[in-house]
Amino acid sequence: MKNKCKYIFVTGGVLSGVGKGITAASMGAILKAKGFKVTMQKCDPYLNVDAGLLNPVEHGECFVTRDGVETDLDLGHYERFLDFETNKYSITLSGGIYKELIEKERSGGFHGKTVQLVPHFTDLVQEKIAMASKDSDIHIVEIGGTVGDYEGLAFLEAIRLFANKVGRRNCLYISVVYVPWLNTSKELKTKPAQNALKDLRGFGIIPDIVCVRSEKPCSRKICEKIAAFSGIPGEAVLNLPDIDSVYDVPLNVLKSGVLEILNDFVGNDKKPDMRKWEKFSEWCHEQHDKTVKVGLVAKYVGNEDTYICVTEALKAAAAHHKVNLDIVWINAEEATEEDFKNVDGLVVPGGFGLRGVEGKIKAATFALENDKPYLGLCLGLQAACIAAARRAGLKGAGSEEFLNDEDFKKPKDFQNVIYIMEGQKGKESTGGTMRLGDYPAVLKKGTKTAEIYREEAEDCGAYTSGIEVQKTGNVKVIERHRHRYEVNQKYLKDIEKGGLIVAGTSPDKSLVEFVEAPDKTFFIATQAHPEFKSRPLSVHPLFYHFIKILKDQK
Repeated sequence: MKNKCKYIFVTGGVLSGVGKGITAASMGAILKAKGFKVTMQKCDPYLNVDAGLLNPVEHGECFVTRDGVETDLDLGHYERFLDFETNKYSITLSGGIYKELIEKERSGGFHGKTVQLVPHFTDLVQEKIAMASKDSDIHIVEIGGTVGDYEGLAFLEAIRLFANKVGRRNCLYISVVYVPWLNTSKELKTKPAQNALKDLRGFGIIPDIVCVRSEKPCSRKICEKIAAFSGIPGEAVLNLPDIDSVYDVPLNVLKSGVLEILNDFVGNDKKPDMRKWEKFSEWCHEQHDKTVKVGLVAKYVGNEDTYICVTEALKAAAAHHKVNLDIVWINAEEATEEDFKNVDGLVVPGGFGLRGVEGKIKAATFALENDKPYLGLCLGLQAACIAAARRAGLKGAGSEEFLNDEDFKKPKDFQNVIYIMEGQKGKESTGGTMRLGDYPAVLKKGTKTAEIYREEAEDCGAYTSGIEVQKTGNVKVIERHRHRYEVNQKYLKDIEKGGLIVAGTSPDKSLVEFVEAPDKTFFIATQAHPEFKSRPLSVHPLFYHFIKILKDQK
């Protein structure tokens, strides 16, 4: 395999959720700061074909790539840390690999040969890695799960064999292990990490770097002990203890001494330019006179990762505006007006199904009637349109999505203010049938929404992707989507009577993309997911201006 690209493979030991994604993204950020073109990929052992049907409470947010693939939330970390856009090649799940192999076998593509994990599954994984790394200087691959998981064995074999194709000197293996703290004996225990590294060696992979994750900082003695039992140099064992902000991790990785190993691997000792990271890190830690309190009206509670792109976009905006941020999780199923009164602004994020929707509609109604700053995302737009229609007198206003739920009591005067997209009828319960990925929208001249994006474009701000100020004065933008239902334009007059106007549509005007309340301080909702395109160093304009309004009101 002729390829100038170098590859970094990141595996995890002891337990899942140990921080492989953040560690991998941090390595990527450092290498990008050295001037390399870096791409990233997640290989997940789940038997799902994609992440679209995974429970967000268990697995966290479902991230969407620009070309419309539903993925693991780690791809959001990749995009935020490296400021690049992932694509369909950036995610590889076991289910997708098996599906492709079975379809090929059923069509006679193997010419009667026995189809096996090795070499067929492993070869296809390697093909996916090669495709994802095209035109890259360095490609980082995170292997999901934990070393020793049955479903992940074939991926470990694939990355072991990959070194034979590109050369071992072109592959760097990193293992992220966890060292627990036992409070009763007041000590860190290395045995689980030793066992995990022993298992990894048993699969034929000796890591070049071991990152030790721990609640408390480890002494060098602990790291040396892990090195001794792992057969690797002591300087290759790095400690990455828990910290307050994930955006400190790239700087912590640098301080850990990894740079010399990375320099040797890439053959470049240029110092990475981390000045922007250092500045942003300072902002994240500063304490300010003003604190803004944002109510996140959520239906998926109990796991903060369910809306991680939203919360990270809010945190980044607050850091840029130099205000403290207090995110208050409001359970949409139990939300009250008192909850809404006790925050400075409301963010209503996406979701599916009937549960909690009435709470989101209550939030939109409260914001319209009390001039409470409101930012609606995907379902947040639909809730706002239903709220406006009900204020206009359509008491039975709702969504066709509710009709699929046996708990929904359909009113006699039901009006489908939100209805199923054309071409999607009959597919409501299946995965992969939504409007996914990047789609353009045209914002009407003179609307607050258009002015916010226009200001960003004219300002030459960091977030300029997809913003085009047209000769007509309208503003064309490109945002990511993940939804199936749309605003029924049959009810636009009622929605307008209830306090909202359409601020943006699809270029052919068939779909409502943005709405706003022109007489409110800040009430903007979009059918898209702008949080997917926000970055710590380049905050999305909607989040930036939302926090700015809250700061100014304080």
